[in-house]
Amino acid sequence: MEKNTIYAIVLSALVIIGFSTYQMRVQANAMEAEALAAEQAAAEAVLVEESAEVAAASSLFAADTDVAAETIKEETITITTNLMNITLTNKGGDIISYELRDHKDQDAGIQMADLITNTNRAFAIALGSENAPIINDCFNVKRISDYCVSFARTFNAKADNGGTRTVTLIKQYTFLPDEYTFKLDVYLQGADGMVYSLRTSPQIGPRWDTKNRYDYRYFMSLTNGKVKRQNLAAGQNKEYNGDYSWTGVAGKYFAALVAPVNGQTTTKAAYSTKLDADDNATSQVTLVRNPISGNTVTDTYYIYLGPKTDKTLKMYNHAADNGWKLDGLYYDYCQQSSGFLTWLEVALKWIMGIIYKLVPNWGLCILIMTLLLRLALYPMTKKTSLSSVKMQQVQPKMQALQEKYKSNPDRLNQEMAALYKETGYNPMSGCLPMLIQFPIIIAMYNLFNNYFDFRGATFIPGWIPDLSQGDSVYTLGFNLPFLGNEIRLLPVIYVVIQVLQTKIMSKTQPQTAQTKSMNTMMYVMPFMFFFMFYNAPSGLVIYWTFSMVVAVIQQLFINKQVKAAREALEAEEAAKPKFVARKKK
Repeated sequence: MEKNTIYAIVLSALVIIGFSTYQMRVQANAMEAEALAAEQAAAEAVLVEESAEVAAASSLFAADTDVAAETIKEETITITTNLMNITLTNKGGDIISYELRDHKDQDAGIQMADLITNTNRAFAIALGSENAPIINDCFNVKRISDYCVSFARTFNAKADNGGTRTVTLIKQYTFLPDEYTFKLDVYLQGADGMVYSLRTSPQIGPRWDTKNRYDYRYFMSLTNGKVKRQNLAAGQNKEYNGDYSWTGVAGKYFAALVAPVNGQTTTKAAYSTKLDADDNATSQVTLVRNPISGNTVTDTYYIYLGPKTDKTLKMYNHAADNGWKLDGLYYDYCQQSSGFLTWLEVALKWIMGIIYKLVPNWGLCILIMTLLLRLALYPMTKKTSLSSVKMQQVQPKMQALQEKYKSNPDRLNQEMAALYKETGYNPMSGCLPMLIQFPIIIAMYNLFNNYFDFRGATFIPGWIPDLSQGDSVYTLGFNLPFLGNEIRLLPVIYVVIQVLQTKIMSKTQPQTAQTKSMNTMMYVMPFMFFFMFYNAPSGLVIYWTFSMVVAVIQQLFINKQVKAAREALEAEEAAKPKFVARKKK
């Protein structure tokens, strides 16, 4: 979970726990895809690891690679699948555009090869480590099929003795028509002892808004079945050294993940969020290959470049579910989760899916889901409030015991236990229901903050056109401090409802100087959360706000029951003799 989100949840939890604990203390003390067609199978034979076929691959461009560099003209190659529009350049044999057709950013498809420049392109290779310049020579091009293209070049490279050596490089891309994972083969000849690096796209879309605490880029690697995450601020660099099954970068909704076929050939990943000339932050991973052993080598990488959805990621967990027959990649581990509460988030997501089938509007689904949860939690909420009445009854007796045995803690504990048994009061009865609710709050928070299906989902046209973004009623021509240039209504409604809830809840408390001080703080907190939630996804704010609307209605009913219970207890206490603490024996 993203750091600022954790802060928000922890702060919310601390306020709720602190308020509940303080209140009790005051009252106590007062997709299956198929394999490639025949032409794709033929393309697979161009680059394979067997020596005879590798030799054939090296001779594929034998006639072309002797041509002088200046005679090869720059050109682009377009590949279109059912899911992507890909544009490659023969300059370095790199990708310069990778548009997802089914996922939109405003009116265009999501661009997964963003911030491309002449010195930084997607899946470019540099002869050297992560800081070496990418290859900018123009390669020869051979179109193998509709979904497969190869680039080849022979050129001079620096040798260890200071001289030069002749190196042949072939890059071959193979795509499948209905999958987001493609295969990149890298063949090198004459590169014994050399190191090369392969970089991902400079940025994945939608473009990273580094000023929005609800947007993020995580760098991650899967090592021994566990994901290691790195969260870098803009303008930082970091390295990960060690074996990994895959490494890459993920935003809230999309990911770029690279899995070497032989994970031990690349044991270093360099993560970078450096700023470009226009102060846009990149989020790029560079895989550094270990020194090559032998005159020729073919490395294969399977690269996922697409949405973070269960359907498209989990298909690579089992070979039978994907056209590449890949098994045990676990790309789905890149998804944001609630940690040990992931199971609860999965269950809530499943319920949301059922509701959506009945009511195909994600905004209404949020309202229905929130209502169902509040109704399910109502008995615990009611129990928490009624326990305060019982606490009020026990409070004078507890104070008497605390005063009498203040110098004898062990005896005090014995007498308190006897009092609890005599009155039937459980001091944990108020806290326990609240603690049960926290896991649900955390799971719901993460679900509504990261749910992929909210992208582009309209709730109320003209006000909430996208549940993954903040609502908007007016756009200013300038930025407001801490808020930006969008005028939003949902955070204002949230503050009003929160203040109203605090006012209603305060009616159930005894009005002492301490509770008045606590209530003042509770009135201030909504305005603090106003700034925290101002640019939050509207789906999350709708959940949070509507949850409080239902809570206010429930509290009104509970207040009546609390009042009746308090009056009954007062009448019962009036009929009993005054409590006197037992004398020491």
